[in-house]
Amino acid sequence: MIEKIIVLEDVDPVIFYGVNNSNIQIIKALYPKLRIVARGNVLKVLGDEEEMCSFEENIVAIEKYCATYNQLTEDNVVDIIKGRRPGAEYGDSVILFNINGKPIVPRNDSQKKLVSAYEKNDMLFSIGPAGTGKTYLSIALAVRALKSKTAKRIILSRPAVEAGEKLGFLPGDMKDKIDPYLQPLYDALQDMIPANKLKELTEMNVIQIAPLAFMRGRTLNDAVVILDEAQNTTPQQIKMFMTRMGSNAKFIINGDITQVDLPPSQKSGLIQALGILKDVKGIGFVEFDKKDIVRHKLVQRIVEAYNRSKDNNI
Repeated sequence: MIEKIIVLEDVDPVIFYGVNNSNIQIIKALYPKLRIVARGNVLKVLGDEEEMCSFEENIVAIEKYCATYNQLTEDNVVDIIKGRRPGAEYGDSVILFNINGKPIVPRNDSQKKLVSAYEKNDMLFSIGPAGTGKTYLSIALAVRALKSKTAKRIILSRPAVEAGEKLGFLPGDMKDKIDPYLQPLYDALQDMIPANKLKELTEMNVIQIAPLAFMRGRTLNDAVVILDEAQNTTPQQIKMFMTRMGSNAKFIINGDITQVDLPPSQKSGLIQALGILKDVKGIGFVEFDKKDIVRHKLVQRIVEAYNRSKDNNI
């Protein structure tokens, strides 16, 4: 008789154990010679040595499946333990699976170029109109890097610049005022990482979401770092951000140069950086246009209508 302690590190235990612990009950039924006690993210197992070896191997496979697909059913558990490959087969284009188990894949040629440029460069500029999936796809690549352990953390940032609203008149303290600017980043993460796991990763600072001003003075190593809405940075801010890059880091800078919310007298740092850095080795550039919009079909029509408008101040 031997005893083993197995810690579930990469999955949400609630998903792993199943509704009313249905998955763990199936595992117990398939390993009758083992006594299995589950507490939080820890499995304590006591029993036959030969069966223990098979149990450990299959628990690793089950945990990997759960971490990859963000879901786990009783049928998945049975298939893995019985040596069958569970679920549908997907091609190499899948970046990862969302919390509902649906694949996140590039949806057009420009998104494919973004994925390819990310793999080939340490810094990437992704430029295009709203709705082209720049932010969502960038965060998907970052989450994949975290899951595959090619990065130790994700850092997401935005400049807190008003788009017609006044920051000072929003209620609450500074965090309450800034959070609305960061909500699109939270939205994407919540679609890719189960709520309990996302809360844990945020509390441990494995995932950090902060205004651009919080980047000053830092050196960002072993991370995927994403700057969103970069068109609203000043030249000094974007230079400060780019020079935070440390070892084994990937930087993605997203922006829409047609939607600058800075005062008319202030030059966009993103527009300036695109000109200065266009020939720098190791920096990739991907441009999206209105045909790449992947939101509701009306979004593309709205963008086209404004582009046709004679009122260029909108």
